[in-house]
Amino acid sequence: MPANPQPPRGRGAASNPHNRFAPTVSEAWDDGWFQEVPPCRATEVRREQAKSVITRNRSPDVGFDRSVNPYHGCEHGCIYCFARPTHAYWDLSPGIDFETRLIAKTNLAERLEEELSRPGYVPQPIALGVNTDAYQPIEREQRLTRRALEVLLRYRHPVHLITKSALILRDLDLLGELARRRLVGVSVSLTTLDDGLKRIMEPRAASPAARLRVLRALAEHGVPAGVVCAPMIPQINDRELEALLEAACDAGARSAGYVLLRLPLEVAPLFEEWLAAHFPARAAHVMSLIRQCRGGADYDSRFGTRMRGEGPFATLLAQRFALAVRRLGLNRGPAEPLDCTAFAPPGRQLSLF
Repeated sequence: MPANPQPPRGRGAASNPHNRFAPTVSEAWDDGWFQEVPPCRATEVRREQAKSVITRNRSPDVGFDRSVNPYHGCEHGCIYCFARPTHAYWDLSPGIDFETRLIAKTNLAERLEEELSRPGYVPQPIALGVNTDAYQPIEREQRLTRRALEVLLRYRHPVHLITKSALILRDLDLLGELARRRLVGVSVSLTTLDDGLKRIMEPRAASPAARLRVLRALAEHGVPAGVVCAPMIPQINDRELEALLEAACDAGARSAGYVLLRLPLEVAPLFEEWLAAHFPARAAHVMSLIRQCRGGADYDSRFGTRMRGEGPFATLLAQRFALAVRRLGLNRGPAEPLDCTAFAPPGRQLSLF
């Protein structure tokens, strides 16, 4: 293989590292027949009957305690995706497999209804599409996210979505109705305004301009929307932080957040491979800055620091974000909480006492 392998056309990862749970490892060997033009990789969708769909977490770093993910793997192919290592649980690689061998939970809506209808269920906002994007391209045919929103609206259950896809605008009818009942919030992930950088970093995600159109459309329909600048990568897109916040604010974002690049498990070597392929002259400097923010390691998973990092670079990034947010008038006052009191499973007899 070449020293700096290029990803297949339209994909983010350049290789398919072994599954860390696999008992054997296959090693590529150059037999002289390597093609300089990487082949295309088609997307495969495996259908799964899920036993449960609501996942619980106790992380103090996120603002929710439960989530629903319609899909495993994500066709957007973002090279930095923190969810890549989860593909190993299905005996698949966190590399190209994560982008091309996807799993759809075809009974998502039915399982969600069952779990929301259980006696004693106490509603709190569900984060829909966190581990992978609920509006990735296969949602256009699978429609699992839309069915989940239909269930949540029928049950009057609060939901929060985060996406980098313009496909969310297909569901403006549901989102508008949820918003009128104070049951929905949306975060749009915006990482760069540079189309060229977007193409190599997030090959199948929506363009920066399309994501700003999403923010405008959500605002016009009364859907509370914010922007998340995630991840911020030293010497790659961190210089755009203020410009990203300004563009999002102009498009109607009410709130803003950011996350410093995270490189858990297999994400670190995949990201380094990507740097070597696309930014060879600055690859060492980028990794040096990342390690300065992570106590000398590629990643620090401790609660409280994993999203922000520590050290001079991380501190400066936090100060820049705070100044920009204050100047633009974002995050003014506490966010209005979603309504958990309206929860009403269809057919359940409400007590009069």
